[in-house]
Amino acid sequence: MPGAAPKRTTIVDVAKAAKVAVSSASAAINGRPGVSQATRSRILAVADELGFVPSLRGRSLSSNRAFAVGLVIQRDINVLEEDPFFGSFITGIEEVIASRDYALVLQVSHGEQETLERYRKLALNRRVDGVFLNELRVDDPRVRLLRKLDFPAVAINAADDLPVPTVRQDAEGPMRNLTAMLVNLGHTRFAHISGPSEFVHSQLRYKAWRGVLTEAGLDATCVVDGEFTYRGGEEAAHRIMRGPDRPTAVVCASDLMALGFIRGCLDLGLGVPDDVSVTGYDGISMGVHSRPQLTTARTNPRQLASVASEMLLDVIGGVQVANRTIPPAEIVGGQSIGPCPCSVVGV
Repeated sequence: MPGAAPKRTTIVDVAKAAKVAVSSASAAINGRPGVSQATRSRILAVADELGFVPSLRGRSLSSNRAFAVGLVIQRDINVLEEDPFFGSFITGIEEVIASRDYALVLQVSHGEQETLERYRKLALNRRVDGVFLNELRVDDPRVRLLRKLDFPAVAINAADDLPVPTVRQDAEGPMRNLTAMLVNLGHTRFAHISGPSEFVHSQLRYKAWRGVLTEAGLDATCVVDGEFTYRGGEEAAHRIMRGPDRPTAVVCASDLMALGFIRGCLDLGLGVPDDVSVTGYDGISMGVHSRPQLTTARTNPRQLASVASEMLLDVIGGVQVANRTIPPAEIVGGQSIGPCPCSVVGV
């Protein structure tokens, strides 16, 4: 009939053309045992010639899998739009799972209980075969939930003792290096613009900053939570940069906060780095294009996601996986740091 959609080739058509049973055709196409290599090759050649595309629904039913993995991001949507981390992270996931015919189920939540419920539904409804755990919190309830459900998961940048396979990129070393650079430039008044203290990576970056200052005999008490946002960094500047004893070196736990902090300093009539040196962490493109160019540590969320995806697919397949580590973030020199201003040297 004119305009009718072409008939879709089915596994039955492939089996008939290859002169084998449907069960043999299914085993060959889905990579299961039960047919010889010669027969498998012949069936696959026939399937290719007929333009056969395996049915995802059929694969799911026969293998009891969803062929999807899940990621729940707990962020305010307006804040999420600012942060380029997740774009790179999702790219890294797709690079791995697409070649294995898996899909990503991405959800955004706005609070801890909603996040837990989304993970619970993903697991119990078998919407996905496994999940990623990002932005781990101290004593994260998602870990207990997924262990209780015996559901495959891989964590990103978790604590060493987490009972879940984890991929890590060292944050302490690069943060120590950034702080030490400022100490070596003669700075003695420091501040740290941190992320929320419940996040594991916030604590690691704070610990590294504090450790360098303690070793140098310097005060490490000026800490402001910038919530990992541009606005948080801007507000932090207005909070700590107004008085005569303001810091001359500010180490931020993210580039977004650092850029916001610099904006706040400019609003107050302060120059960067003439009046205050500022460092970030993440290495986002906005920091490269900002003026002054931001001194920071460039992380690799794309590689983190790729490695995490490989691990998760292995876990789903029943493989025991060991924790993995990717190379640490690299220091990116910019123009946002300089020597301690003469007016406060020795004060």
